[in-house]
Parts: sequence; structure tokens; C-alpha cells
Amino acid sequence: MAMRRDVDAEWKPTVPALVSWVAASGAPHLRAAFAAAGLDGIRPAQAVALVPLAAGGLHASDLADQLKVSRQAVAQGIAALERHGYVTRVPDPVDARARIIELSPRGRQALRVMRSNALDSEKRWEQILGERRLGELRETLQMLLSAESGA
Repeated sequence: MAMRRDVDAEWKPTVPALVSWVAASGAPHLRAAFAAAGLDGIRPAQAVALVPLAAGGLHASDLADQLKVSRQAVAQGIAALERHGYVTRVPDPVDARARIIELSPRGRQALRVMRSNALDSEKRWEQILGERRLGELRETLQMLLSAESGA
């Protein structure tokens, strides 16, 4: 039993855990922003799927690759987003058997709300960290993302 207490006393959260917790802490703000904008039926975890679609429509497999999730997860998420009017599926002009997922006007509105909410989060973080430290955090996260993407 003493060994267990020693391990518990020395335990500190890892940096990836802290990054995940900070990211997750924004979900209540985003849910409130969606509600204030009259956007129902969308959860922050689903909303992430809208971001890659901002540049144009994608096949479900391409969206899964960009999000680094399974095709099954994309299919479930997109079905829910489609039911609530955030995306549409249109025929692929090159392959009649395939469908392309595109943002609807409601999906574009959700992206605008997400962007505004993210900028509000940055402002809160800047008040806490200061401009210099927030800039350093941005550079550090970009460096880590670049290294992980290349790995």
C-alpha cells in the first residue's frame, strides 16, 4: 500500500493530457455559443468535422483521413450533421456511385460561430498568459503539430 501512495504522490498529468483538458474545457462555451445562435443538434465533437469542409466538399473517406478517425465514425457523425441540416451529400460528378459531403448554409453559420468562439477563447487566454506567452504557446503547438504530422 505504501508503494501506491508514493506513486500517487509523484503523479503529474502529462502535457498531452493537459492539452486535451484545456481543449475540452472550451466545449461548454461552444455549446452555449451554438445555442445563442439558434444552432441545435450539433455537439462540439461533431462540429470538428465541419472544419475540413470549409475548403470544399469531400468524400467520406477523405474526410476520415483528414480527421484521423475511422470511416465509420465519419459516417455516424455526418449522418447526424445531415439530419440537422449542417451538411448535404451530393452526387460526385466524376463517379455516380460516390457522394460528396458539402457544407450547407447552416454548416457555414456553425463554422462562423466556432471561429468567433475560438477567438474569444484566445482573448481569455491572452488575458491570463499575456501576449508574449500566448505567442510562444502558439509557436510551440505549431512546432509539435508539424513534428507529429511528419512522424
